[in-house]
Amino acid sequence: MKQPILNVTNLTMDFGGIRALDSVDLDVNSGEIVALIGPNGAGKTTFFNCITGIYQPTGGDILLSLPNKSKKVSLKGLKPNKVTERGLARTFQNIRLFPKMTVLENVMIGRHCRTKAFIFGAIFRTAATRREEESILETSYAILEKVGLAEHANEFADNLSYGAQRRLEIARALATEPLLLLLDEPAAGMNPQETLDLDHLIKQISQEGQAILLIEHDMQLVMSLSDRIFVMDYGKKIAQGTPAEIRANPAVIKAYLGEEVDA
Repeated sequence: MKQPILNVTNLTMDFGGIRALDSVDLDVNSGEIVALIGPNGAGKTTFFNCITGIYQPTGGDILLSLPNKSKKVSLKGLKPNKVTERGLARTFQNIRLFPKMTVLENVMIGRHCRTKAFIFGAIFRTAATRREEESILETSYAILEKVGLAEHANEFADNLSYGAQRRLEIARALATEPLLLLLDEPAAGMNPQETLDLDHLIKQISQEGQAILLIEHDMQLVMSLSDRIFVMDYGKKIAQGTPAEIRANPAVIKAYLGEEVDA
């Protein structure tokens, strides 16, 4: 039975007199792919920014279920690095890699939040530090194998194709060992073959038990991937359900087409 990982309740975000999010509820279960969709300006990225600590929401709560813990922890008010440590990792609409570092180094950076060696270990090169460095290297290579980038490990990140850079961002996020992986428009700018490869990769990651929450405008990709879909418009959640239910929902059709439809 799938267990709940993320529970967002009544999430509200005001910017001065503008309400960008209005009491939004959303939940994600273990091993589930959930899509958050809506027209441009609906509040989707604001939602991601709130649950990952980039914005501090005006109201509501963000609860994360940790492994082997009966009590949920609140992410509200935490800084982004602390949210990552708790188990949320994300990619961005605009690629944010370290372009003059190698592909492998970009993934190794993602392991930083899971390392234990501090300044003392780094200076004196203790046995524990060396073992940890070896583990980071092995884990990073394994993740590159998973996303199909192992052969590019020693290339600079900015030498990769656009689609490969997108996959590298996903690899770096996976290196943090997330309980929930957040993908913000992962197919943006991709050609049809790159989008198909992305579809296969996300399904593969999900089949390994990874919970995923994604924002995406490519409806074919959303319908192919998602177990459930949440729909936003003007900062409010207007629908939720399976792909089949969302496809036939009059409120969703109106939000996208801007016209009334027969129920």
